[in-house]
Amino acid sequence: MEEVRVIKPIKKVGGTVSLPGSKSISNRALLLAALSRGTTHLKNLLVAEDTDMMIGALKELGVKLEQHGDEVIVQGCEGNFPVKRADLFLGNSGTSMRPLASALAFSGGEYVLDGVQRMRERPMGHLVEALNSIGAQIVCLGEQGFPPLKIYPSTRITSDVVHVKGNVSSQFASGLLMAAPLVAPSQGLNIIIDGELVSSPYVSLTCKLMACFGVIVSIDVETYVVPSHPYISPGEMMVEADASSASYFLALGALVGPLTVKGVGRDSLQGDAAFVEYLAKTGASVIRGENWIKTAPSIYGPKLQGIDEDFRQIPDAAMTIAAIAPMCEGPTTLRGIASWRVKETDRIEAMAKELRKVGCQITSGSDWLRIVPPEKLQGATFDTYKDHRMAMCMSLIAAGGVEVEIRDPGCVAKTFPDYFERLASVIKE
Repeated sequence: MEEVRVIKPIKKVGGTVSLPGSKSISNRALLLAALSRGTTHLKNLLVAEDTDMMIGALKELGVKLEQHGDEVIVQGCEGNFPVKRADLFLGNSGTSMRPLASALAFSGGEYVLDGVQRMRERPMGHLVEALNSIGAQIVCLGEQGFPPLKIYPSTRITSDVVHVKGNVSSQFASGLLMAAPLVAPSQGLNIIIDGELVSSPYVSLTCKLMACFGVIVSIDVETYVVPSHPYISPGEMMVEADASSASYFLALGALVGPLTVKGVGRDSLQGDAAFVEYLAKTGASVIRGENWIKTAPSIYGPKLQGIDEDFRQIPDAAMTIAAIAPMCEGPTTLRGIASWRVKETDRIEAMAKELRKVGCQITSGSDWLRIVPPEKLQGATFDTYKDHRMAMCMSLIAAGGVEVEIRDPGCVAKTFPDYFERLASVIKE
């Protein structure tokens, strides 16, 4: 029988909530530590399905790791994976699939990378084309341009220039960047982004983390210049709290707070920390400290205001704006969200369908979604499409004073296994 989580109407939240480590930082740091010289102690690492996929894959590749709760000790292999033949199952983890495909492309081994059915529907073609153009030997075993991938042995890069399209997923560029220092020619590798780069803050995050491991990437307009240089372990790294996960609690604080979120602040490395700038445009009160953010309801009136904004730089956190739109005054329009269609589900279609259940009028296009709130909000039972973010987003509707039910709430295990417990901990009435 399918599990359903019932959330009673939320009238007030308060106090302070601490969040798990960032998924984006955790999986990048795990791979960089494995590619490095030396041992790295990663602290406050996210413990969830996505990091389990990366840790499991690295172990299968012969990397030595010790895990103690949210601390992982990684003995780097300097890019030379001990195991040269393996079949890796990566679930629905794009932050594992794309970077590992790049890291293994020139590692001299034979590998198959696969995942769940939805992972087989998430595009990989542009990354495969880019890697093959510089000497890799990768083929798609099923539908062209999608996993599963077969990587044949290759160790030699054939060019100092590689083009990758930027309009589908920033993970293509991030994967190439992380793999590049170990295979770049002596003059470096020039990674040229063709077209607009979606979610560019995630690529900036990749470069910042590479710098922590001793590799400095130069940027000239649309070209990233990566030197031929070994990764050197920083010894220890503390992983920031996840800014995407923070968005749900920051939104709650804006609706029925105040509420303080610890672990992410004004100097965050993560692009999704900019979520609060969009939240402030709705009229919410936002205060940022060094390692915390506090949000509270609008000082201008009883309701937040709908906004019309481009969200291509923070597409994951943008879902949270869509989720609170039914409780706002006036319509909300989200633009630049084409990447939603190739995530864990088609998030534009999913969000449109679920928000209609509470009485919203919805119109949408290839890269936009417009939400007109109802005169009276209705409770609903929400489908989650095996998508962790849909489950967390739909829970926020309870802050509109209605009871909601979340089908398959366990899907939050992908990035935030105890989300609903932490949500319950801040509810005051």
